[in-house]
Amino acid sequence: MTSLNSNGAARYFALIPAAGVGARMAAGGPKQYLPLGGKPMLRHALDAFLGSALVAHTYVVVSPEDGQIDAVVPAHGVTVLRCGGATRMDSVLNALRALAGAMREGDWILVHDAARPGLTPALIEKLIAGVGADPVGGLLALPVVDTVKRVAPGGVATVARDGLWLAQTPQMFRYGLLSEALGAAPDANAITDDASAVEALGLAPKLVEGHPRNLKVTLPADVRIAEMYLAHGQ
Repeated sequence: MTSLNSNGAARYFALIPAAGVGARMAAGGPKQYLPLGGKPMLRHALDAFLGSALVAHTYVVVSPEDGQIDAVVPAHGVTVLRCGGATRMDSVLNALRALAGAMREGDWILVHDAARPGLTPALIEKLIAGVGADPVGGLLALPVVDTVKRVAPGGVATVARDGLWLAQTPQMFRYGLLSEALGAAPDANAITDDASAVEALGLAPKLVEGHPRNLKVTLPADVRIAEMYLAHGQ
């Protein structure tokens, strides 16, 4: 099922949905363009994929009216798809459909959040090696180490953390399977990541341990944490 290039190696493509408006950041604009460590947040993620020899090409998905992306993407190695939708799932699915003529069913698609600037080529390669030829695919994730509490109308309860992981990105699935999973999802708002759509088909993605530096910048306080990781390089 794995699609091979002319040298017999599997093909890997990066896909970064970047059509969000970043409402929780209260930054007055899309958070993917906020300056972070001397360059726009999105550019850090792009550079990570461009720095990996395993990734054949990178695609970034923005809204049709986005006027900032052209100043962020490099001259080579990245293609902008102006078909972003109302939700993350919509953006990814629109992009997959737009790429139908360029992709093979077995090509691997690595979907990554634009707001995870701490990604590195080493983490990308760890994911690819960890997933290997798994029939489903997989994602970077971190095992939960803190005590977890659930707040309910009747009070507070401790949740057993055994087997709990925090999903990160990239999330890596074959083009055909990912297209099928997202296309079959009944509610785009309920699909918070690509793995959840694949799980809805009754499949179990593989979890590959990531790194805390690959955090998602969601709230203003996250910016400083991300900058600290970026200051320490790889």
